Formats: sequence, structure tokens, C-alpha cells
Amino acid sequence: MDHSVGQVAGFAGVTVRTLHHYDGIGLLSPSGRSHAGHRRYDDGDLDRLQQILFYRELGFPLEEIAVLLDDPDADPQDHLRRQHALLSGRIAELQKMAAAVETAMEARKMGINLTPEEKFEVFGAKDPEEHAEEAERRWGGTATYAESQRRVARYTKDDWKRMQAEVAAWSEAYTAVMEAGEPAGSEAAMELAEAHRLHISTWFYECTYEIHRGLGEMYVGDPQFRAYYESIRPGLAEHLRDAIDANAERRA
Repeated sequence: MDHSVGQVAGFAGVTVRTLHHYDGIGLLSPSGRSHAGHRRYDDGDLDRLQQILFYRELGFPLEEIAVLLDDPDADPQDHLRRQHALLSGRIAELQKMAAAVETAMEARKMGINLTPEEKFEVFGAKDPEEHAEEAERRWGGTATYAESQRRVARYTKDDWKRMQAEVAAWSEAYTAVMEAGEPAGSEAAMELAEAHRLHISTWFYECTYEIHRGLGEMYVGDPQFRAYYESIRPGLAEHLRDAIDANAERRA
């Protein structure tokens, strides 16, 4: 069966404009057209849209979702396993937070004073304000975010395809470096770290070495980014972070 863009928007709970945008950037192009030229989506298209929306819910940027879904070596089952693991982790964190809220409510109702440790143990070693600031840096009203949005708004489907091709070539090259046993401080790894920085500067915003080092730390510490780089090759997140640091050191 095939479905109109309006029907798919209704199924998925997204707007028609969103589906048009996904088509425009080459992320989800419908498999067919009606005689009048209207988009028609088949079951395979719906499966891809489901994957896109799963990854979006997990916080992945659209360009990274495209790279993941267009990987010719990726098994659809692998995507589901990855998404299940990430969602399970999020659910576990939320359940732990809900339990802490319930404990606080019960303690207040019974007049019990919780110890400082009991009040804040739910946060573990994680500083909520640090994560809020990280979210603001990634998605909020910063200059780099605004610049990224301004550039991305101009990109055509061909632009996105070129970007995806660059990412795929870089991923293949970095995987080869790791498989060859090259350390993060090797010339080959540092050159790929520099290519990574220049890719960001070219397509999104001016990525200084200082910003790049901060991104490297985020690739290791942020679950979504870590999952993305680990999906390319296990251990890549840490290796890239160290290569970024080494590259910044030699350029200083």
C-alpha cells in the first residue's frame, strides 16, 4: 500500500511541512508519486520515518541520522537494538528520578528530614546545571547555534548529499586508522581530527580548536554523541577525543 503525505503526517504525528523538509534534504524521499505529482509513501518509507523519529526523540541531529540510516553495512535490526538500549537508559534514569520525587513527597508528608546525601543521590556525579548549559550550547540561542541554523536553512538536497558523502568518507578513513593500530597522537589520526574540525567549520559554524576540544569531551560524555561515534567503530569516541586534543596541542 502507499499513502499520501497527509496520511503519513497523521500516522506519525508530524506536520506535512516536516515531511516536505525531510524530502528536501534527502532524509526521507517518498518512493512514488501520483499521476498529479503528489508524494506517495510505501511501507518501507514508513519504516524509515519511524527510525528517523526514534533518533530525533533521542536527540540526534538530522545530518547524523542520515549517515546512520544510509550506512550500507547497517542492519535495520542494529538500529532497533541501539535505539532500545538508549531508550532503556533514559527510562531507567527517569524511573530513578521519579522514585526520588516520590521519596521526597512521602518524607515531606510524614515530616521526615532527608539527609543531604539522600536528597541529591539521584543525581550521582552528574551536575544538572552543567547538562542544562550543555543543552543550551548545543541547541539554544548561542551565536554558533544561530550561525548553524542560518547555514543549514540554505542547503539543498545536493548539499546534504555532499555532506553525507564527506562524513561517510571520513568515517571509513578513521576506521581504517584505528584498525591499523594508529594511536590518537599519530599524524594520520591528527589529520583526520583536523578534517573533522574543518568539516564543522565548512558546514555549520566556525569551529575553533578550543570549541573542538569541548566537542571532543562531549562526544565521550554525551550518550547520544557517544552512541553515534561508537556505531561507526567501538572505541572511536575516546580515540577521536584524544586525537582532537593532540591536534589542538600541535596547532597551538
